[in-house]
Amino acid sequence: MAREKQSEAAAEAEGTPERSYREQLDYLNPIAQPLASRKLTRKLYKCIRKAAKHKQIRRGVKEVQKFINKGEKGITVLAGDTLPIDVYCHIPIMCEDRSLPYAYVPSKS
Repeated sequence: MAREKQSEAAAEAEGTPERSYREQLDYLNPIAQPLASRKLTRKLYKCIRKAAKHKQIRRGVKEVQKFINKGEKGITVLAGDTLPIDVYCHIPIMCEDRSLPYAYVPSKS
């Protein structure tokens, strides 16, 4: 709870109000399963920031799909609030076929 209050206060100071984990759950797609827990979501966001810093990240459906087909290994993190669902609903199936771990996070921010 203390972390949420600190992050909310920091977000308000920056001028961009950040929604809490529970508020983000209201905007989820019905296919967003398995959804990462609050703790795992924080760890995934941290991992994404590190990967972006080291230029080891694949963004976008076409790029992710291409590298999954090539056989590249890694974890696939999908945003649970992306619309329309049809754009990326095939990615989890591709990951399951190739035994790649994947998870949904509540927000693409």
